[in-house]
Amino acid sequence: MDRLLSMRVFQRVIDEGGFASAARALDMSPAVVTRLISDLEQHLGTRLIQRTTRKLSLTDAGESYLQRVRSVLHDIEDAEAEASASTSEMRGTLRVLATPVLATYFLAPRVTPWLKRYPGVALDLAVDDFPHNRVEEFDVTFMVVEEGYNASVVARPLVTTEWILVAAPGYLKRAGTPRVPDDLKAHPHLRFPWHVNAGVSGRRLKLTPADGAKGEPAEVDARVVLQSRNYDVLHRAALDGAGVATLSSVLCGPALASGLLVHLLPKWVAGRFTIYAALPTRKLIPARSKAFMEFVREHVPDAIADRRIVRAA
Repeated sequence: MDRLLSMRVFQRVIDEGGFASAARALDMSPAVVTRLISDLEQHLGTRLIQRTTRKLSLTDAGESYLQRVRSVLHDIEDAEAEASASTSEMRGTLRVLATPVLATYFLAPRVTPWLKRYPGVALDLAVDDFPHNRVEEFDVTFMVVEEGYNASVVARPLVTTEWILVAAPGYLKRAGTPRVPDDLKAHPHLRFPWHVNAGVSGRRLKLTPADGAKGEPAEVDARVVLQSRNYDVLHRAALDGAGVATLSSVLCGPALASGLLVHLLPKWVAGRFTIYAALPTRKLIPARSKAFMEFVREHVPDAIADRRIVRAA
């Protein structure tokens, strides 16, 4: 049994969520993938994966083994990267994780310049609404966190910006323009749920002074009519006049500049957040990961110009 191959296949089965999808990703037949996992379990003398008709789940032994497997495979990748760091051209695949917004608006537009600079390094970009707990699974992870975040990972802040309140001119003409926070009670709210278990109702909209001055925050019972973790859904609904939306000033700058959206209550913000690029806690960082981090940092000014980010971190 090729134990290293079996470990790679085991990790991919879990990452892909199934034997068939792992087989496609590895360019193997499903039968070979199944056999390798069975051989591995027989070698270890324990079951790693519980198989049902609907889904796969790890046993307790599988959970523990997967953590060790990830660490071993990362160490192997790091050793290979370190050994080849002196070569003139980097090669391989860089596994990147990002929120949907960052993947679409920040990373995707920069794939072409990256490949022009490093044609031998392909990007494998995964998307997750809440990537904070998966940093160890990827080479580089991009995440968006609120104020007060205590980073327990190796993370570099890239840019800091705010959530602001916006609405379409047509909506404001029809429903009136809120002048003070308490006026928001009369308006339907379009909301991005920051927290995983946030419900549509029972959440208060908390506003703080935009200038950063210390002062009493304003809290409003927002009547949420649309909630989505997809930024494009909220942006589109705001443009169509569905109500008052809390959107990122990073991304709605063009719509504000063109008059498609109006910035409401500019003396208040609905939150501040920072975009981080995080690395797994490994002893060795592959050269391609370091190069990508520097590349991203270099392109933050482009993002500021494109999307009118309010300030770089």
